[in-house]
Amino acid sequence: MDLFRSGWYLIYTKPQHEKKVHAHLTEIKIDSFLPTRKILRTWHDRKKYVDEPLFPSYVFIYLNDKQNYYDGIDAEGSLYYVRSGKQIARVSETIVNNIKLAVDQVNDIQISEDRFQPGRQLVINKGPLTGLSCEVVRYNNNQKLLLRIDLLQRNILIRL
Repeated sequence: MDLFRSGWYLIYTKPQHEKKVHAHLTEIKIDSFLPTRKILRTWHDRKKYVDEPLFPSYVFIYLNDKQNYYDGIDAEGSLYYVRSGKQIARVSETIVNNIKLAVDQVNDIQISEDRFQPGRQLVINKGPLTGLSCEVVRYNNNQKLLLRIDLLQRNILIRL
């Protein structure tokens, strides 16, 4: 923590506390991002669309200084920062922007923990996903756009 650099980081939260941590960070004016998707939940008496976190137990946080670091970990429900070795792991601005773009513009998003062979690199320059840098891969006999989130060992798949 001696060589602090501002940027995006990940907080690991208690199970099902992502929204609470995100709300607290927003309340104290720390930039955070909780990617969600709408899913249809069925109860015995009704069905309802609910927002579910794309990455359960993780919240992205933008840290400007050490004070933000301490305020973020003090949020009720947050457990620790994701680390790479002894340092907290930074998340690339490009990855965060790609996730934001995908979540805002696409309804049919899948999350996969599968390992994929490198696909054809692509940067979309027209349409609602303009600026998205991704790969084209084959998944279940369909071509899909793939966003790799290596830090979480997850991939986002978008139907073409």
